Amino acid sequence: MSLPLAAMFSAMPWWAWAGFLVFITAMLALDLGVFNRKAHEVSLKEALTWCGVWFALAMAFNLLVALKMPATEASKPALEFFTGYLIELCLSVDNVFVFIVIFQYFRVEPRYQHRVLFWGIIGAVVMRAIFIFAGVSLINKFHWIIYVFGAFLIYTGIKLAQPKKEDGFDPEKNPAVKLARKVMPVTNQFDGGNFFTRVGGKLHATPMFLVLLIVETTDVMFALDSIPAVIAITRNEFIIFTSNIFAILGLRSLYFAVSGVMKLFRFINIGLSVILVFVGCKMLATYFSFHVPIGWSLSFIATVLAASILASVLIPVKVPKSP
Repeated sequence: MSLPLAAMFSAMPWWAWAGFLVFITAMLALDLGVFNRKAHEVSLKEALTWCGVWFALAMAFNLLVALKMPATEASKPALEFFTGYLIELCLSVDNVFVFIVIFQYFRVEPRYQHRVLFWGIIGAVVMRAIFIFAGVSLINKFHWIIYVFGAFLIYTGIKLAQPKKEDGFDPEKNPAVKLARKVMPVTNQFDGGNFFTRVGGKLHATPMFLVLLIVETTDVMFALDSIPAVIAITRNEFIIFTSNIFAILGLRSLYFAVSGVMKLFRFINIGLSVILVFVGCKMLATYFSFHVPIGWSLSFIATVLAASILASVLIPVKVPKSP
């Protein structure tokens, strides 16, 4: 039976949802209104510091989940949160690759990149909430959809392992960009970090607004992979939502911390591919009433991720011999 939206929220006390949303709002306000009031290029030290801050906050929240939501035979909320957080964080790595390409294509100045990612992530929080509740509601009502999700994750994992074309990015083919150009005038000139500017007294969108649209629509595409993957771990909407949001909020810092060295992790996509295929198979296995314990899932995901990073570091790049 499908749970109505009110029942979904009633699975956790209203104050837990309200408290989490207030906390996230306060952190975002602090980020934009205090630490990043002035546009500036985010240094590696600053990025690493914020990576540590968001990870520490996520782990503190995980401890709170462990204390307030004790494990049972049917559910282990703290372990489910950590596994969901790890999956979302791993899959966010691909977002970083895309952000790098987008910013390079539009030649967005480094000091304005934080502004785009900030507003992009606010949009991502809203979209993730919609996707999560819709996904869980559909599975509760139509259980067979879990097999569709599983098959989709396996397909995505196989596709992710295939080599990507270097010239495959064309923002003008993005549906959101096409729509924006149809409904409003768009100037070819940047106006600092502004998304809109006036040209001849008329309001125009700037290329920065197009960048924001592409970031938002890109996250929607990645959410189609990551959310079903976390739903395979748990059906608890609160755990899915909070683990997703903590990973997404740390994504900006992850981008600035690793954007310069992402190409060194050559085998990360292979690792992510294996993780997606594993999670997809885990969903399909429910047809045979086969359940993979959450501890095994976490161990497998962590091992694959560590192996892909170690392989990237230890296996030297083959340099083509000169003729």
